[in-house]
Amino acid sequence: MAMETSAESPVPVRTVLQAVSGWIGKLGRIWVEGQITDLNARGGTVYLTLRDPVANMSVRVVGPRAVFEAAGPAVTDGARVVVHAKPDFWINRGSFSLSALEVRPVGVGELLARLERLKRVLASEGLFRPERKRALPFLPGKIGLICGRDSDAEHDVLENARRRWPAVSFRVENTAVQGSYAVGEVMEALRALDADPEIDVIIIARGGGAMEDLLPFSDEALVRAVAAARTPVVSAIGHEQDSPILDLVADVRASTPTDAAKKAVPDVREQLQLVRQLRDRGRRCLAGGVERERAWLKAIRSRPALADPVREVERQSERVLALRDRARRCLSGALDRAGDELSHTRARLLALSPAATLERGYAIVQREDASVVRESASVKDGEHLHVRLSDGRLGVTVTERAGS
Repeated sequence: MAMETSAESPVPVRTVLQAVSGWIGKLGRIWVEGQITDLNARGGTVYLTLRDPVANMSVRVVGPRAVFEAAGPAVTDGARVVVHAKPDFWINRGSFSLSALEVRPVGVGELLARLERLKRVLASEGLFRPERKRALPFLPGKIGLICGRDSDAEHDVLENARRRWPAVSFRVENTAVQGSYAVGEVMEALRALDADPEIDVIIIARGGGAMEDLLPFSDEALVRAVAAARTPVVSAIGHEQDSPILDLVADVRASTPTDAAKKAVPDVREQLQLVRQLRDRGRRCLAGGVERERAWLKAIRSRPALADPVREVERQSERVLALRDRARRCLSGALDRAGDELSHTRARLLALSPAATLERGYAIVQREDASVVRESASVKDGEHLHVRLSDGRLGVTVTERAGS
């Protein structure tokens, strides 16, 4: 329940501190995990600071020497421990601390189990999927490097990168690469480099070491920060056999810092050799194409139509003349055949014509209506008839009819 106070009705300091002590006392005994720093033993009491491995927070821990000695020699500066403690608030000084009741070092087996659990969680979220990986640029304008100050990793990356491409540019961020400050400093350097528009690739490099020394690069907060970075990240932590979780979420995993330099920067000698090879290949392709076109042109020019164009014109002229003569012969033959057929038809018409019959002495007798008299019985006495002869017509009147 909140205190009711005002400027007119303030409460004494002791009341406030007693209330805070009461609230803290309600926490009871708790288990706390952290990293030991500032370990100091005076008499029968041990004093230390327990730091959060991710956030920049810490708490004072006080406990009997026997409690820490029971935990074994593993309880030293930098060690991760789990402390069973009772929260205490010292009213006289207004300070908070934890009174240690039991201390347990976090063993390698337990650390590995925690890392495996974290891997499963991150994998289920898809942070290790290959399709999330971004390709590195062919030739980065500037490379961001996160490493320890004056470390072998820094020297290896810079030396090998400049040996491969002398004009390469770096922005180096020196941070702690092990211990309680490593995660926070590496994340801060990552944010600074990721926000720099000139940085095309970020390399996080560290030399080899014990598993405990590489734990900061398996920290969940750092891993998620790398996954969220907009700039491609190369992880170069430890040696080939070392595999922190950072290797799984980074866009490119390098086995060593030297390997990171090789993957981030092309070798100028190899590129010049490739350019020469491509140039020679281009020349061969171009020369081959020109040679093929020359051969084709030579073959075309050797054809009769192009080798002696006049001869082709003469040949076509002879063909035209031959076709003309053939047409004339065909037409003349057709006309002769038509003339002969016409003569034969005329002769047949003349032979069958009534005029020819009349010329032989026959006559055609017709009535007034031009109908032909075929029988004498059909003629009446006194009927006027017309007689057609070969040289004209006669008009006659029937006066007598005689039988045949």
